[in-house]
Amino acid sequence: MSYDSLADVPGLEVGHHADTRRPTGCSVVLCGREGAVAGVDVRGAAPGTRETDLLDPSNLVDRVHAVLLAGGSAFGLDAAGGVMAWLEEQGIGYPVGPARVPIVPAAVLFDLWHGDTRIRPDAAAGRAACEAARQARHGAAQGNVGAGAGAVVGKLWGIERAMKGGLGSASLRLGGITVGAMVVVNAVGDVLDPTSGELLAGARTPDGRHLLDSAAAIARGDLPARALVGAATTIGVVGTDAVLSKAQAQRLATMAHDGLARCVRPAHTMGDGDTLFALGTGAAGRSLDLTVLGTLAAQAVEWAIVRAVQHAVGLPGLPAARDLGGPV
Repeated sequence: MSYDSLADVPGLEVGHHADTRRPTGCSVVLCGREGAVAGVDVRGAAPGTRETDLLDPSNLVDRVHAVLLAGGSAFGLDAAGGVMAWLEEQGIGYPVGPARVPIVPAAVLFDLWHGDTRIRPDAAAGRAACEAARQARHGAAQGNVGAGAGAVVGKLWGIERAMKGGLGSASLRLGGITVGAMVVVNAVGDVLDPTSGELLAGARTPDGRHLLDSAAAIARGDLPARALVGAATTIGVVGTDAVLSKAQAQRLATMAHDGLARCVRPAHTMGDGDTLFALGTGAAGRSLDLTVLGTLAAQAVEWAIVRAVQHAVGLPGLPAARDLGGPV
């Protein structure tokens, strides 16, 4: 087994772009000239997405050429235009009459807490992420990179008691098949390691020195005074070189959410836009039982989420997991 990156999946390339002016950025997964079979599952109640309806198994197009994850809230969807333009220049896209139209689903997260909110990923940022994917031998960067640059977790008690989130990645290999995940953790809830049960990052106590444990606080009646509406989201991509149908890709995305739910507490809330895409490149020339693939995908999502907060670096007023003591 390997435990590294979504870029371990044959046929996928990963690139990141982070803005130097404030904490925001975008990450792209390139799917090669022939594209990848794709599915999606949107579980959060406040999603910001593009081209997700296209991925319904009953709809026409069965392959995508890239997936974009971006900060900037809904404004960040503009970065997908840059990815499309870059792919078009490579001659990559779905043939429609005299044109080739690149298919680029996308999901965004809210990261407008710090600095000038007019600075957010745009077409130039999407293009830069594509160039980075082609230049990098391995898309294994984690923490404050790409779409994770401005990610924040543990926001139930307000941004002043939250912590830094980030981007994480992981992969597994079983029976000659690779399954990987890349996840950007910007959740309303806390993040825990499901293997040990250790709380890693999330809402802090009023003095800011310890983790509160949001679920335990709610259970004892310590309720947040106000909720941040639509200001969170965990988004990601799972990929495999197994051969998948479009319906199987959608089911793989659904099963991958199990990993998210085991690591983020609470997950899939009214303030989150939790969205996971699934990609199948078919490069292995065969498949595994979908139950096995889904189990591996959920495991890869778990590891990616844990790594996202373990590799995160704090920002002013937002400590990272490495900076803080455990729960009180």
